[in-house]
Amino acid sequence: MLSVKSFVQVSLATLVAAIVSSPAAAADTMIDSASLEYGSTSKARIARIGVQKQFEKRWFVSNGTHLSGYWDLSLAQWRATAHRNIPGERQDITNVGLTPVFRFQSDDKLGWYAEGGIGLNLLSERYDNDGSELSTHFQFGDHLGTGYVFANGWDVGMKLQHFSNGGFKKPNGGVNFLLLKAARAF
Repeated sequence: MLSVKSFVQVSLATLVAAIVSSPAAAADTMIDSASLEYGSTSKARIARIGVQKQFEKRWFVSNGTHLSGYWDLSLAQWRATAHRNIPGERQDITNVGLTPVFRFQSDDKLGWYAEGGIGLNLLSERYDNDGSELSTHFQFGDHLGTGYVFANGWDVGMKLQHFSNGGFKKPNGGVNFLLLKAARAF
């Protein structure tokens, strides 16, 4: 059986290979875009890379807008600076996530959008920082965000991301990050 560390290493290698492949090759595969995100919370930061695949389906098509979305496969690194509630004590966590994201946008997929998603995340170790603890490696990650897609394919956005285990095990203090995102469609 793979350890959490081995799983994260294999996931990292797979994700990096997918991102560094050429955009032309990505267009012929399951990847539509790649993203980079950075955010923070009290005494913790997060940096994340991801790849996305657009949904084929559109719902609630009306007046030039629709609801659609994408799958987001991500790899993140968390850096906490108050591990076990000790100021200056560092904790580094690697996070692999898979999230279906629903986006309300214009039919041409340009301009302003609003989105939300709830996904599954695996942490390399349990979060214990600044008086907030997550008691399991498995976490739900939900977010609400907004952004803008330019005609050249660049997508910039901001989102509020919440991680918790949904109350499966205590303690479950939850962690909230405010993130900025830059993505590029292929």
